[in-house]
Amino acid sequence: MTETSHITLPAMRVSYEQGALDEQDLAATWHEQLALWLDEATKAGLPEPNAMVLATADLSGRPSSRTVLAKGLDERGVVFYTNFTSAKSHDLLATRYASATFPWYAMQRQVHVRGTVDKVSPTETAEYWASRPRGSQLGAWASPQSRVVSGRSALDSALSTIQRQFGESEQVPVPPHWGGWRIRPEVVEFWQGRRDRMHDRLRFRLGRDGWRVERVAP
Repeated sequence: MTETSHITLPAMRVSYEQGALDEQDLAATWHEQLALWLDEATKAGLPEPNAMVLATADLSGRPSSRTVLAKGLDERGVVFYTNFTSAKSHDLLATRYASATFPWYAMQRQVHVRGTVDKVSPTETAEYWASRPRGSQLGAWASPQSRVVSGRSALDSALSTIQRQFGESEQVPVPPHWGGWRIRPEVVEFWQGRRDRMHDRLRFRLGRDGWRVERVAP
């Protein structure tokens, strides 16, 4: 048997010593705290600080995860955009529930968001769509997201067809199969790595009387 790797996974570890997170450090609301950490991650120069790992499940409980980009944040929730015929959208339509994690490894932080989902309004979708580069707009029309294709040439051919279709158009319309999903959080957890794996985990939880903050053991 040929050895192809010298990686020793059991020995891989990092001591988390960059910061701490106390209750008095939190903003008044989960979305203000998330916006603060997003801003700090952006200023720190992290690549794609708005990237989040989105987890969904089908009706049989089989989970799937993938990275998407957060494109909206306010008191209503966290928004991302996708093809409504995609695998993730099929899961969301079936269960109406999702979780997402912002993994800021370089800052030894992560934020976990979990809650129900609903579609973003057509008006809000159109506003975001108008901000996208034309190439991204054309790609959204061309790609049959999550479907099996015969090869790369099939994708290139589909894009060429769409480019010809909208070649003379000043504006590319929003595809009927494309739009936004909003995760409406029930739980938002802020995680800060600490020494000896005694991490800080502060969680905003939505209850009958509104939001409350609780500390969770690492």
